[in-house]
Amino acid sequence: MEHLKQADAVVHQAVLDEESRQLGQLEMIASENFASPAVREAMGTVFTHKYAEGLPGRRYYGGCEFADRVEDLARSRAVELFGADHANVQPHSGAQANMAAYFAFLQPGDGIVGMNLSHGGHLTHGSPVNFSGRLFRVAAYGVRESDGRIDFDMVRETVRRERPKLIVTGASAYPRALDFRTFGEIAAEVGAVHVVDLAHLAGLVAAGCHPSPVEHADVVTTTTHKTLRGPRGGLVMCREAHARIIDKMVFPFIQGGPLMHVIAAKAVALGEALSPAFREYGGNVVRNARVLARTLVERGVRLVSGGTDTHLMLVDLRDRDLTGKDAERALERGGITVNKNTVPGETRSPFVTSGLRIGTPALTTRGMGPDEMTRIGGWIADILDRPRDDTLITRTRARTTELCAAFPLFR
Repeated sequence: MEHLKQADAVVHQAVLDEESRQLGQLEMIASENFASPAVREAMGTVFTHKYAEGLPGRRYYGGCEFADRVEDLARSRAVELFGADHANVQPHSGAQANMAAYFAFLQPGDGIVGMNLSHGGHLTHGSPVNFSGRLFRVAAYGVRESDGRIDFDMVRETVRRERPKLIVTGASAYPRALDFRTFGEIAAEVGAVHVVDLAHLAGLVAAGCHPSPVEHADVVTTTTHKTLRGPRGGLVMCREAHARIIDKMVFPFIQGGPLMHVIAAKAVALGEALSPAFREYGGNVVRNARVLARTLVERGVRLVSGGTDTHLMLVDLRDRDLTGKDAERALERGGITVNKNTVPGETRSPFVTSGLRIGTPALTTRGMGPDEMTRIGGWIADILDRPRDDTLITRTRARTTELCAAFPLFR
């Protein structure tokens, strides 16, 4: 980074500081991961200079021969990886991928049904502070209080009552496997479009560690980071019948020129996800999550639904004198990065919360396994038991630093 160092010392130092933070802390935010050196190299290429509005073979600018090559490669790899009919790799984010999917079938004021945000849903599934909640008529489903699992009786009742035009399946803080088939059947009962937001689960589906939604959905959206371990960005896949309208909703309806350097990196990441090594990685992510969850439960930590089938778990702190905000801060002081999160039945502000979301994708990328998860689970439980014990937190920080050194990241 010599050019950056000479041109802007402040930004250069911020990059170095962030690299040190990532190297020296246990990254356990469920939505974060570490891209490979090849993905990061693709992000920094000369494709960042190129305007390529339109689609391969149908651009509004000249000089797109090589942009077409990498975008076609990314599209074909996405189709192969997920078994979809069609893929659009241009969305800048998962939120924009969802926006494209919604506007392909909806007009403002139309009805949608999605998962309640405090029960594990996502902002773009109908939150009133998001475009989805402001532009569409929203009804929400959630989880049973008794076991923290999706209540399909509630889903059916809500859908039959509201008769929405679109049902969105997916979550950002739901630790159990999603039953895409049943959601698809419920959507079909009322003639609703079924959109699956696969953002958190994409890598697990790609690795064969979670059932695929493709045959049960009209449209599947995802981010390309998280468990898929690519650059930050979005992706839309759909049935062939919807390909034309989906492409039009991405461009020109919601965004302009695609980020060709990001698309090049998506192509690399999708290629990596087609490898046997990635299938092994996905299995390790789930195995690590189960070990970590079991360790926490054995230490008396309360988990929503009692455990996990995926890459994440949701800690319910309401049985303790501790908020999600305070727990997040205490763990970060100990070198463990998680995020505060709402829990089903939440009564606190989203800025405070009564829970924590914890995930294993990033630590699995570093090569950590069940033994490390057991140790880390014990450290987390210790700090949750004694969040104001400075001696304990200092000792834990020394242990996390030592563990990070044993599993170097940027190799």
